[in-house]
Amino acid sequence: MTGPQLQSTLTCPECGHAQVGQMPTDACQWFYECSACKALLHPKPGDCCVYCSYGTVPCPPVQAGNSCCG
Repeated sequence: MTGPQLQSTLTCPECGHAQVGQMPTDACQWFYECSACKALLHPKPGDCCVYCSYGTVPCPPVQAGNSCCG
């Protein structure tokens, strides 16, 4: 059995800039600053982190079948 994917491409909803990010395995990432437009992203209601809201791959706990980080 393979482990979780730890890279996800975040796409800024403000400017559309996409950047690959390394997801933490021991905490949720609640904030992310877009490197292009400097918008501060935070999770959408019901999501536990920015990767679940704006990433191509959800965070490791969600990949493992858990409903939230922690």
